[in-house]
Amino acid sequence: MAGLDARPVTRVLVTGASGFVGRHTLAPLAAAGVEVHTAGRQPPPAASARHHGVDLLDREATTSLVRDVRPTHLLHCAWTVEHGAFWTSPDNLDWTAATLHLARACADAGVRRIVGVGTCVEYDWADGGPAPRREDDPLRPGTLYGTAKASTFALLTAFCRQAGLGFAWGRLFHLFGPGEDERRLIASLLAALAAGRPAELASGRPVRDFLSTVDAGAALAALTLSGVDGAVNVASGEAVSIADLAGEIAAIAGRPDLLRLGARPDPAGEAPRMVADASRLRDEVGFRPARDRRERLAELWAQARRPS
Repeated sequence: MAGLDARPVTRVLVTGASGFVGRHTLAPLAAAGVEVHTAGRQPPPAASARHHGVDLLDREATTSLVRDVRPTHLLHCAWTVEHGAFWTSPDNLDWTAATLHLARACADAGVRRIVGVGTCVEYDWADGGPAPRREDDPLRPGTLYGTAKASTFALLTAFCRQAGLGFAWGRLFHLFGPGEDERRLIASLLAALAAGRPAELASGRPVRDFLSTVDAGAALAALTLSGVDGAVNVASGEAVSIADLAGEIAAIAGRPDLLRLGARPDPAGEAPRMVADASRLRDEVGFRPARDRRERLAELWAQARRPS
């Protein structure tokens, strides 16, 4: 592709850079002094990288993209993400195939390191999650989405080892952040409180591990530029019940009177506790969030209060 510098550089190709998490990887990568390119159907919201419009489910277009960009690193965030539907969508099969093709094209083009994005639902939560999940804990996903991710992880691990490539897999836990779909937990609470409506929840007993997408994106950027291989939990490592989290949000908003715990039934089959051991991210990658959960929630509340 004309215009690309032929000198040795660290050139990172980011897929899914318009997404909920992917968009937050770009600024940290650029701040590290690397050359950043993005690829996908939609450009990222901020013009902080050179974007290549391509359908990653198109094999020929993907191969041409990689040959033209000649990345040294791939950070692959793209996947099917339609709210609610992604758990069971057959599109998960297409994205598994597309990811494997992309990895092969990258290997053929001389990429040195591949980083993929996984999920905490790859783990076996049948025991209810009494202990924080470590990266070498058993995997037993219960959905098509989780199975597709776990299968992709296994295949990429074997392929990259055989091809002599660095490979890491960032397993995301529970996220919140700017631009979140209002059908999701935290965004729905913020929207209700900002409108002065009752914020209705189930019991709030389940315990989860929440991290802002701003920090998750920075963590994935750090993982990409590190030499750490294998699965790495991308999480806070902090346990908080949904009830306590909702209470934090209501307190920040100054409207605890609008919180309605128990107004909805608890979803069937939820694991009581899903928390990460984040020591690999902290100690090996060397990443710590720039702000804590309450500060990030306060930032979102400030945004939610602004007139549209």
